[in-house]
Amino acid sequence: MASFLVLVAAIVLGCVGGTFWLRHAMRTSLPQLDGQLHVAGLSHPVTVRRDGHGVPHIAAANMDDLAVAQGYVTAQDRLWQMDMLRRYASGNLAEILGPSAVEHDRAQRILEIGHAADAALAVMDPADRQFLDDYARGVNACIAQTQTHLPAEFRLLHYRPQPWQPRDSVLVGLNMVETLSTDFPTKLAREKIAERLHRPILIDDLYPVGSWRDHPPISTTPDITAPQAVPQVPLDSSQTGLRKSVEEILHLQQLLPSSRTLNCADCAPGSNNWAVSGAHTVTGMPLLSNDMHLDHTIPDTWYEAQLSSGDFNVAGVTLPGVPFVIVGHNGHIAWGFTLLYADVQDVYVERTNGNTYKTAQGWQPFQHDEEAIGVRGGRDVTLDVLRTDHGPVITPLLPHEKRTLALRWTVYDPRVVTMPFYQVDSAQNWEQFRAALALFGGPPQNVVYADTQGNIGYQAAGKIPMRPNGLMGVPIADANHEWQGYIPFDQLPSVYNPPGGILATANSRVTPDGYPYPITLEWAAPYRNERIWKVLASKPKLSAADMLALQNDVYSTLDQELAQRFTYAIDHAAHPSHRLRQAADRMRTWDGNVTVPSVAATIVDAARDALWPMMLQPKLGDEWKLYRWASSSFVEEQIVAGQPRRWLPSQYSNWNEFLAAAVDRGMTALHAPLDLDRWRYGKVHPVEVEHPLYGGIPWMRGWTGTGAQPQSGDGTTVKQVSRTFGPSERLTVDFSNLDRSTLNIVIGQSGDPLSPNYLDQWPFWYAGKTFSLPFSDAAVQSAAAHTLTLAP
Repeated sequence: MASFLVLVAAIVLGCVGGTFWLRHAMRTSLPQLDGQLHVAGLSHPVTVRRDGHGVPHIAAANMDDLAVAQGYVTAQDRLWQMDMLRRYASGNLAEILGPSAVEHDRAQRILEIGHAADAALAVMDPADRQFLDDYARGVNACIAQTQTHLPAEFRLLHYRPQPWQPRDSVLVGLNMVETLSTDFPTKLAREKIAERLHRPILIDDLYPVGSWRDHPPISTTPDITAPQAVPQVPLDSSQTGLRKSVEEILHLQQLLPSSRTLNCADCAPGSNNWAVSGAHTVTGMPLLSNDMHLDHTIPDTWYEAQLSSGDFNVAGVTLPGVPFVIVGHNGHIAWGFTLLYADVQDVYVERTNGNTYKTAQGWQPFQHDEEAIGVRGGRDVTLDVLRTDHGPVITPLLPHEKRTLALRWTVYDPRVVTMPFYQVDSAQNWEQFRAALALFGGPPQNVVYADTQGNIGYQAAGKIPMRPNGLMGVPIADANHEWQGYIPFDQLPSVYNPPGGILATANSRVTPDGYPYPITLEWAAPYRNERIWKVLASKPKLSAADMLALQNDVYSTLDQELAQRFTYAIDHAAHPSHRLRQAADRMRTWDGNVTVPSVAATIVDAARDALWPMMLQPKLGDEWKLYRWASSSFVEEQIVAGQPRRWLPSQYSNWNEFLAAAVDRGMTALHAPLDLDRWRYGKVHPVEVEHPLYGGIPWMRGWTGTGAQPQSGDGTTVKQVSRTFGPSERLTVDFSNLDRSTLNIVIGQSGDPLSPNYLDQWPFWYAGKTFSLPFSDAAVQSAAAHTLTLAP
């Protein structure tokens, strides 16, 4: 007993001592925010005013100094995050995290992200390359000054950051590209599902292209035409004997950054954006709003900043590790992004003969890239990565795959990996803005625009492959689907000052009927976009407060419709239980708002979770788990509404019995209480954000993260959320007074838990509130809480 007590006491003391040491490390690594610091690489002094939320407003005498200062200031708050982003992209995590990270690093090396960064940097415009050099000098000045008091994460993991290189900024950008455009696992999964289903009509049902609910931004009225037919993809003899397992593809989907969040069928990196002309606002000037949806992280994905030098003056969100503002406004224009969902990857089945593969020019030898992965506490790993003219051979990512599969991806074209954000940030009108976007390679985006002259616009941007013989939703085994350059920029969807005075996108279809260039087979579900258009058109005069309310809107057309379908089914089922009748009564009069206390929303969500395996497993077996499609919720709506016999499982006599059974199974699976009125949506579906390192330490998790908090909204509401996913920022630009423009991120500016700006934005984000982002000199000076001079 005595030895046990000694052991407990030692553990307690160790925890207390470890916490004290970490808190000391955090405190000593807090950056200097006032006074003066000497920064190598500057030619003139730079002023950094931070407001109460820690947002730096950086004023420099020239653009080179501005980029140096941005690198320095960002590293003050986010150095460890920046280091992890470059390591994540290049496949160098195992050097510090050990064998557990080898699998990730191996995948990144096979995908050759590092090679793509090197190739892009080699051909980058010299002016853009200069800004990367400047930014790197600023980061390295910060690293040099903090060697004795590095952020606590470095000390906890016992390593020091290497100097920042321009290549690292490209890697950070490619990390975002990979997150937003990695869809080739979906093509592998679709191939497997197609083999099992056989019947083309079933494949059509599961993989629609667009929907009758779509409202492309260049349409003046909602498009209610029938959805496009999905091109059928026949499997030739080389594609029939599929050898990859369900587990391998599922594991690949989990391993890679993907544009299909696995813990939420309706959640995918995307976003909402819209612009309304002055004819629709209370001030008579345009309003522009943007909220980009990504996985929640600590520190935040974005870092807010204002950058000014002479006539250059821009404010918004930046990407730590990359110079300039990504989304925001300057003194003349504003812009916001949503993901276009363009298909920029294809998988090719190569014909091989020994160490050669077949091309149009004959048999060619594979190219070889040797990769060495350093492993902390383990043996280093060497890889021989094969390449064809299409791209790297990805077969090693699927151990039981016998075919030679090569990935073609736009990032392997160095001309596509561009960073024209100086040009974007500098634009003063629509023509200059479009000229800047023409330089943008990807990931392809929907961009909305507004300016001080009262104009609004929409432009699709990014390099999208031309495929004259159509898009393929599965691996390609013929020579008829090679890329033929890219869709010309002036042929991408675009509109300027539409007659209706409203523009909006939310990842659903943006191409009008008859558009000549295939962009994607997989648009997002239409519900967010449809709701945004309806709300904006329903009020004659809109205010900035209306924009924030819309960003926080939790009405779901889909959920309300399904509630009515489930209720009808229970009412007409042969022998519904008492609990099912209770569930029907809760859903019967529900208004469709997915609020924290809603019982009906909880029931609908549980039934939806149960419905998919009940419907798909009889036809697909374990392969049902592979089904991922950005508009799967629309598929669900269409099948439930149409109730085709072909999807009714054989053990049910009719759809009423089946849908009632789905409600019952869903409630059972989620352990619904006997008193359904206690089953509240927000408690069942909370939001929680953890620090990737401290969140794994039990005695630190509570004060370095948010904890689980009840949450409203789901994947089909404008406020698109899941437990670990949602709006990564909320921006509204008010052209009647730019100082009244608002911007907030999720958590806070600082990566240090002891900084007052570590979690200070969380209460605003969680409550659906926001705050202004000062822009004018007077407003910036008035809001300044700290002033730091960076001296040469």
